[in-house]
Amino acid sequence: MNETAKPIVSIAHVTKQFPGVVALADVSFDVRDGELHSICGENGAGKSTLMKILSGVIVDYEGEVFLKSKSMKFAGTREAEAAGISIIHQELNLVEQLSAAANIFLGREKRTRFGFLDDHEMELAAEKLLAELECHISPRALAGSLRVGDQQLVEIAKALSLNTDILIMDEPTSALTEAEVERLYRVIERLRQREVTILYISHKMDEVFRLSDRITVLRDGELVKTLDCAATSPTEVTRLMVGREIEAVDFGQPRQAGEVVLEVDNLSLPWPGHARQWRLQDVSFQLRSGEVLGIAGLMGAGRTELLECLFGASEEVPQGCILLGGESVSFRHPSEAKAAGIAMVTEDRKRLGIFAEMSVRENISICTLQKAVQAGLVVPAREQTFVDKIVDRLRVKTSGPESRITSLSGGNQQKTVIGRWLLTDPQVLLLDDPTRGVDVGAKAELYRLMDELCRQGIAIILTSSELPELLTVSDRILVLSEGVLTASFDRSEATEHKIMEAATVSARK
Repeated sequence: MNETAKPIVSIAHVTKQFPGVVALADVSFDVRDGELHSICGENGAGKSTLMKILSGVIVDYEGEVFLKSKSMKFAGTREAEAAGISIIHQELNLVEQLSAAANIFLGREKRTRFGFLDDHEMELAAEKLLAELECHISPRALAGSLRVGDQQLVEIAKALSLNTDILIMDEPTSALTEAEVERLYRVIERLRQREVTILYISHKMDEVFRLSDRITVLRDGELVKTLDCAATSPTEVTRLMVGREIEAVDFGQPRQAGEVVLEVDNLSLPWPGHARQWRLQDVSFQLRSGEVLGIAGLMGAGRTELLECLFGASEEVPQGCILLGGESVSFRHPSEAKAAGIAMVTEDRKRLGIFAEMSVRENISICTLQKAVQAGLVVPAREQTFVDKIVDRLRVKTSGPESRITSLSGGNQQKTVIGRWLLTDPQVLLLDDPTRGVDVGAKAELYRLMDELCRQGIAIILTSSELPELLTVSDRILVLSEGVLTASFDRSEATEHKIMEAATVSARK
């Protein structure tokens, strides 16, 4: 990047308020032509709000945005795209009933000379774009049938199809495996060679410092500082993000695991029509009260499927034996698992976690509303009491319990989902990549919460795409590869190298 390059984007005194919340307060900074400029901050700092303003998603705000020295105020995303700005959102925006190709060209469909949709041409173009990402998604596959990581790649292909001058990436690696992240880095390098300017939002400091030319830090909606990447450090950026030093997470005295509460014996999950035949095959393990059992593995290894089997949410009926409290169980629906004392926080918060049309209060109390019922009616004061306790305990940042859940940042939405399930008083808590898209400060809070719950006797199974997270929190770590359990490590013997070795081994003949 040329340090003397003129600004391609200038943000001047931008302010945005939502009911009860100031999302951005008088923010001003420049983005140079051709640079990769990272935007860092905790959840709720205003990063995504600012990017939505730049990309025409949010049109009502104070202040000005200059594009190539010309003041611009987009009426919508179409105008922003026409001006050369496109965005890959943190929360995926695909139409699940349409194919990958149809999603990539949605609103810009290719047509034959007779005016009909040219599906063949769109599929060929989509296949080429996906090949650029070095992935093997079929352009005909329905978006709703894809897992989160694959859906993210379709979103990236959609942005690439616009041949944009300015590309905004909001947490683009949050659902990708390490191999997919490396592929994305190569794509970013090719974009930079074409002199595309990239605005990059990430909580992962290793990404930020590997990719960035400059870094802008926001905190509580305000600009803190813009720094040259080469002249700062992850420690300084983290300190600026949170306004305090982030100390190492210290859990104090080692946890003591109790009795076996869950036993899984030769669990297998069929995969009809697939060459592999089994999503999971002959998986066996024990879970004790008061411990965190980490599940590691690359995407497609079966981490989510394992948790879905335990929660009665798998598409196919699993085989094998599951013992809960010494008794054999076979859940046909998550409601049965919930009644038995199992709770699950899903990986896909937007699609399977939050109820977007409901308030914070309703999202927290929906699984335990019966606690507030008297004479067949909900007593609002009772409901409010246990909702307030969760909001305070998890430090949910909200203007009030009646706020729409979608007005909260991603990390605070995740806290409400965890709080909802804690109210069910579970014996076993299943956490599927719970800190995806959550900032460093909130992660530390969630780690301490897990430790606190374990010390109260709850047993936790945790999947994560981040190995340092598993190594920080887990008492034991199981590794899956292609649906097969390939290794088990105690906390004292687990290392990133050992886990990756087990995760990449060919588990099937």
